[in-house]
Amino acid sequence: MALKVKDVSSSAVKWSDNASRASGAYAVGALASAELWASKTQAAADNFGQAVSAPGIKQRFSAGVRRAGAAKFARKISDVAADRFGPGVNAAKQDYSAGVEPFFSTLAALTLSARKPRGDPANYNRSQEVGKALNAKRLAMLGMGG
Repeated sequence: MALKVKDVSSSAVKWSDNASRASGAYAVGALASAELWASKTQAAADNFGQAVSAPGIKQRFSAGVRRAGAAKFARKISDVAADRFGPGVNAAKQDYSAGVEPFFSTLAALTLSARKPRGDPANYNRSQEVGKALNAKRLAMLGMGG
């Protein structure tokens, strides 16, 4: 005897209604789990490394993109992302400032080699000086020296 299964469309409506009402509970629960998330996620570094280097991972990734498709991507932008983009950027302003400040400070502290006439190959050294300083800062912030 086949299993009796609920209608997909009525189930989707019920799920959407219930999930929409749960946003307050979600926020409270998510905020309460921040420390646990951080410690568990950090402890999962080996699992992450194994997952992203597992055999066939490129093919599985590609298949997932193909299965979702461009139409879903576009629909989610129209239905969700467009309205959330501005508030998301505004909410990230403090994070942006904190993230770029060390690099702005590094640039402000640089004294570059003298600029040569236009077209002089020595001018490329100035770009390398900037790149080396920013990369060293990035590595130092990651605790990897530099």
